[in-house]
Amino acid sequence: MKTFKSILVVISVTVLLGAIPAFGQVRHNPVVSNPQLAKKVRHELVTLPYYGVFDNLAYNINGSTVTLYGQVVRPTTRSSAEGRVKQLPGVSRVVNNIKVLPLSSFDDGIRVATLRSIARTAGLSRYLRGANPSLHIVVDRGHVTLEGVVSNSSDRNLANIAARSVPGAFSVTNNLRVEGENIG
Repeated sequence: MKTFKSILVVISVTVLLGAIPAFGQVRHNPVVSNPQLAKKVRHELVTLPYYGVFDNLAYNINGSTVTLYGQVVRPTTRSSAEGRVKQLPGVSRVVNNIKVLPLSSFDDGIRVATLRSIARTAGLSRYLRGANPSLHIVVDRGHVTLEGVVSNSSDRNLANIAARSVPGAFSVTNNLRVEGENIG
C-alpha cells in the first residue's frame, strides 16, 4: 500500500509539473519567438540548485535576448540564473531583472508561517512539493505575494485565505493563476 501511494505521488507530481507551461511567462504576455529556446531557458531555471518555494522566477524572450524577472532569497540564485541562461546556444544577451530579497528574520518567519498555513489547508500541500513547486511564496518586508499555478479557483481562494491568516504579514497579493485560464 505504501509503494502504491509513493507511485501515485510521483505520477501526480510528474503530471502537475508537465502540465504547467505558464512558468516563465510574465504577466504582460511575452513574445516567445523561439519555443525551443524557451524550453531550454525554463529547464535551466527550474534546475537551479537553490531555487525553491520562496523564490519566483520568470522570463521573457525577444529574439536572442532573454530578460529574467522575479524575486529570490539568495544572491547566488540570481547570478546562477543569469549564468546558466547566458551559456545557452541562441542567447546573445541576458537582462537580469531578478530582485534579491533583503535578509530579514521577520520575513523568514512569515515565509515559514505562510508555508505551514497553506500546507495545512485542505489539499494545498500538493502545490508545495517537489523540486519545482507550482506555488511560490514571496515575502518582501512583511508583504506576501503568492505566485504560480493552481488547478482551480477554489484552490486559488483557499491559498489566499490561508496566507491572510498568517499573523505579522502586512498584506497578501494573490497572483496565483488557474491552470488553463488565459494570462491577461
